[in-house]
Amino acid sequence: MGSIPARSGLVTAFDELPPFHPLNDDDVRSYLHKAVDFISDYYKSVESMPVLPSVKPGYLRDELGASPPVHPAPFDIAMKELRASVTHSTFFKACRLAGFDPANFRSIPTGPETDYGVDPVKLLAAMQADAMAGLVPTYVCATVGTTSSNAVDPIGDVAKVAAMFNVWVHVDAAYADSACICPEFRHHLNGVERVDSISMSPHKWLLTCLDCTCLYVRDARRLSQSLKTDPEYLKNDASVSGDVTDLKDMQVGVGRRFRGLKLWMVMRTYGTANLQEHIRRDVTLAKMFEDLVHADDRFEIVVPRNFALVCFRIKTTGVRAADEVNRLLMANVNKTGKAYLTHTVVGGRLVLRFAVGSSLQEERHILSAWELIRKTSSEMMN
Repeated sequence: MGSIPARSGLVTAFDELPPFHPLNDDDVRSYLHKAVDFISDYYKSVESMPVLPSVKPGYLRDELGASPPVHPAPFDIAMKELRASVTHSTFFKACRLAGFDPANFRSIPTGPETDYGVDPVKLLAAMQADAMAGLVPTYVCATVGTTSSNAVDPIGDVAKVAAMFNVWVHVDAAYADSACICPEFRHHLNGVERVDSISMSPHKWLLTCLDCTCLYVRDARRLSQSLKTDPEYLKNDASVSGDVTDLKDMQVGVGRRFRGLKLWMVMRTYGTANLQEHIRRDVTLAKMFEDLVHADDRFEIVVPRNFALVCFRIKTTGVRAADEVNRLLMANVNKTGKAYLTHTVVGGRLVLRFAVGSSLQEERHILSAWELIRKTSSEMMN
């Protein structure tokens, strides 16, 4: 961001350039206004754009020159180019980074008898088997609102089992914990007082831009004792006095962005009441879609809906045949560019996922999406 005007024609290394003044006051004001206008125009016209962009891998590389531009372009040109170009397995990754052998991971099978939440009896059996084999159970991760199906593990019962082996219990509530700002959803966190840590990501459902994840820890010293670094050049009176929490001792890296600021701005700007209304509205729209699926006997709900994700599929004879039919339905719906379905595998069956979460979604969008799904299904079956 600077104030050098665009220049035409070839420029040699010996050309005399005007002085460079980054963050010139007038430029900053002008650029910020144009950037806000760009975002507002996009936001206003987003409904007219296809859900799935037509760009292919490598598209942006082809748009770029062989070398970076030597001289600046006006801000309007840069924004025009941007407009033309724009188009949880993390747990296991974390374990590998921490040095755990993948052979020592244990995924506890789930089923419809527990609404696909973990069964504490199976968890206990697995931990007992490991202990008898000479292994040391170390860490249990429960989930509130699984990525795949939004299933909820019974936190309190999981924590009781883990306590028998003195292991760390973490709760991954990245998506669904946002819903727990509403009293009617807080029962999903029953027993959370027994766990060691819990994480939530406001960027998933609480109107906060990516990325913003909150980590609550029962005993922060467990982190700081493991991650603390204290070189002379980082010492300061506030940290030495213990009056502040030195966040460099709570993470792997030393520097960090001020992610808490954008979350505070969301909370301060909207307030609890409006954020609760946002959650409830999404859940209501998801229930509407769920009711439409229930009303059509060609479809079935595979996993009971807990929040704003509906897992459904076409009912056909034979698991493999049904999987192929549902995969084809997803592909045919998605290629229209009017809606976008994702899939997962639950209980060995391919399941379609319909998620509500956009701040722009309204009842008419839900009805339109269902009509598209229904019509596409009829065309396939005919």
